[in-house]
Amino acid sequence: MMGKRAIAGIIIGLIAIGLLGAGCGPSREEGPAVEPGTPKPGAQLQVLSSAVEVEFPTALTFHVEAQGGGDITEIRLRYEVKKIGHAAVISEVSPEFTSASQVKTSWKWDMRKSSLPPGAEVEYSWLVKDSAGSRLETEPTIISFDDDRYRWQTLKAEKLSLFWYRGDEAFAQELMDGALTALDKLAQDTGAQLQKPVKMYIYADSSDLRGALVFPREWTGGQAFVEHGIVVIGIGPDEMSWGRRAVAHELAHLVTYQITFNPYGAPPTWLEEGLAMYAEGGLEPRYGSLLQEAASKDELFSVQSLGSSFPAHAEKALLAYAQSYSLVDFLIANHGRDKMLQLLEVFQRGSSYDGALLEIYGFDTGGLDDRWRDSLGLGPRSAGLPAAEPVVALISI
Repeated sequence: MMGKRAIAGIIIGLIAIGLLGAGCGPSREEGPAVEPGTPKPGAQLQVLSSAVEVEFPTALTFHVEAQGGGDITEIRLRYEVKKIGHAAVISEVSPEFTSASQVKTSWKWDMRKSSLPPGAEVEYSWLVKDSAGSRLETEPTIISFDDDRYRWQTLKAEKLSLFWYRGDEAFAQELMDGALTALDKLAQDTGAQLQKPVKMYIYADSSDLRGALVFPREWTGGQAFVEHGIVVIGIGPDEMSWGRRAVAHELAHLVTYQITFNPYGAPPTWLEEGLAMYAEGGLEPRYGSLLQEAASKDELFSVQSLGSSFPAHAEKALLAYAQSYSLVDFLIANHGRDKMLQLLEVFQRGSSYDGALLEIYGFDTGGLDDRWRDSLGLGPRSAGLPAAEPVVALISI
């Protein structure tokens, strides 16, 4: 028989052999075999990559790759267009994918259905969940919907950023100077100033500009995207005179929108367009001639009819612009800068057209019409004079 010491020695030896055997050969993970791509036990839910592909001007495609502690069960994209608004509007979509421990998916935003202007900003984040009960939301990221077809250069001054790609710096500086002069004139004569930074994109011509817009009108030469604080204009080096006026006009739209923004409604069109025309400087001869001719025949539109969109007929539309300038000039010349600023601030409170005029000037739309006509040497409006016309919205220049 073996003694107790001998038996103990054999047991210790066997244990030692077993331990040595465990350390021999290639190392491997302990536990049951797993399919390739399955996360290691204890793996945490994480977003491995996130990117946005810009296909200007037609699409934004959001890509994401995620890995979970179990199978990925839910992925949601949350995004918000950064613009002036009453409250944050966050949209949410759920891109399709096959549930697995590691997945890739994407979602394409078709801009042909809801377009964005050049330079618009979108803030987005991903929400991901897995079968282990984990939930992850990424930090918000901002992407700019830039027109990457051109190599843009930049000039900045105060609240204004100017982007251009054709022409030298002197060309851009002249437009910037014109813009700042127009903004100064508007502030001096009306008290209205930019409240938020704005961006202005100068395309080399109208053709390039229309290529940046989804479904543009063939006559579009410039446009103000007031909610986004963005202006786009096609200006060639030989169009500086027109270009300076166009820049002033569209920037004035941004100023008016920012200072009167409210959840109830916009100011009358004659005030918005009148201020934009006023920012350009004096009335151009063609507008002045139309105004003078209409006044001589007593064929001016009523102020009330100019409260909404302007006539569809080109010449009548030009007359509507000329009258709008004349109305704004009349109010500023006869009642001063402070009253005009007060009028804009009253509209910010959501006042009606008549209510705002009565509060600031003591007369309503009809009273303004009578006083303005009197300044042109005309008597009170009689029945049968031009009133409302068939209208379309005229946003572009």
